[in-house]
Parts: sequence; C-alpha cells; structure tokens
Amino acid sequence: MAETKGEYVKVGELATVAGLTVRTLHYYDEIGLLSPSGRSASGHRLYSRDDVQRLYRIGLLRGLGLRLDEVAAALDDPDWDLSQAMRTHIAQLDRTLAVEHRLRQRLTTMAATVIEQRSLGTRELLDTLEDMTMLDTKIRRRIPTLVYQNIEAAHRFLTTVFGFEPGRLDRAPDGSVQHGEVTAGDGVIWLHAVSERFGLASPIALDGICTEGMSIVVDDVDAHFRHAKDEGAQIVYEPIDQPYGYREYSVRDLERRLWSFMTPLD
Repeated sequence: MAETKGEYVKVGELATVAGLTVRTLHYYDEIGLLSPSGRSASGHRLYSRDDVQRLYRIGLLRGLGLRLDEVAAALDDPDWDLSQAMRTHIAQLDRTLAVEHRLRQRLTTMAATVIEQRSLGTRELLDTLEDMTMLDTKIRRRIPTLVYQNIEAAHRFLTTVFGFEPGRLDRAPDGSVQHGEVTAGDGVIWLHAVSERFGLASPIALDGICTEGMSIVVDDVDAHFRHAKDEGAQIVYEPIDQPYGYREYSVRDLERRLWSFMTPLD
C-alpha cells in the first residue's frame, strides 16, 4: 500500500465526519461505489486520502439529485458532463417549483373560502381535487420569453437593478450572446435574441411601443423602488396603492420594456 497505516481513516470515523452511517459506507462498498483501499489486521475497512476525496465527490453529486447509479457513472465515465447534469437538475427543480406554486395558489383560495364561508361545498371540494390531480399532467412548466437586442446588457441590468438571480448566458462562435436566463421568484425567464424570421423585436426598436409587460411580486415594493431608482432605472410611476389589492410601481428596463413590481396590501 502506498500510504502508511496512520494515513488511513477508519470506517466509523469517516461515517461520523461525512454524516453517514457505517451501514451506508458498507453498502457503498457492496455496490462498488466506494471501496476502501485498505484493511486493518482484524479486517476492518480503512479509507485512503483518495477514498475520502471520492466520497466528497459522491456527496456533491448526491446533492445535485443524482441516483447512486448515476453517481457511479459520473465518477467513472470520463465523458460524463457535469454541467449537463446540473442543467438537468435545474430543469427538474423548475418543474417541481411550478407544480408547488400552482398548488399553493389553489390552497390559498380554499383557505380564504373557508374563512369567509366557514366551509367548502362538496362540488368545490371535488373541483379542487380534480385540479390537484391535473397538476402533474400535460402542462409542466411556463417560461416567459423576452426579446432583447443586447442580451448580455439586459441580463446584467435585470440582476443588478431588479435583483433577479443570474442564470446562464450562451454565446455563439463569434462571442455574441444568443440566449440568457434569469430567475425571478418561482420561475425562469428566458432572454431571446431579436429574430426577423419569427417577427421578434425589442421595444427599443419600436420607439418604445411594447405589447406586453411583466408583473413581479416582491417582499417590499418601496425598498425595491428605491434600489431601482438609485441604480438609474427609468421610473414610470412611484409606488401607489392600487384598488386591486397591491402597492405597485412601474419601471422600464434598458430596452424600454415595462415592468411592474408589487406587494400585496394588508
């Protein structure tokens, strides 16, 4: 063995440090996922530095949602693509979030009805159950797609000024950005390139004419407004209480698309 006995970690110590059970490590050995490099004189498993590093990678891959067989393939396949696995996991999370969001909306409506009427009618309960059953069927996900002349600049603006979470930027061979993504709350927004073929144009090319906009619910609309204003965003109107139950303000992005940010009124 390359290492001396003192450089090995006993199975119990490794299990404690990794937050696993000894039985789990034994199972990893049985299926060939993580086999110890050494044995003590009495036959107990001993793990080398390389074994510990492999367990660390296993933990990372498990954290991405991979099954044990997928983890094994990832560790041993030189052509396995980590970035693709991460994109697949992101897509799975988006689908789950979309289903949970729809279910939450349904339950919120039901709770309000119970408070107002003290009970739910049989038909309403049946309709609700039917809707819940349909949550996991044909329509899996909705992805708003916004058109920008300069996707990279729009991506930077949306994340720094509006506070969206930055996502991927895909570049063409010439280095230009052809696709971008940001996350806003429960879902992803795609940033699409201008396309004459599909009749896709940015509002900035139409003298600011915009046939659609985006409405985003935030925790504190006034704080969001102050940040956007400090960043130099073009404010259309400042926060105001609206008759439909929200405090709201509107703002335009770099390419003059209209956005509304709002917080429910108490």
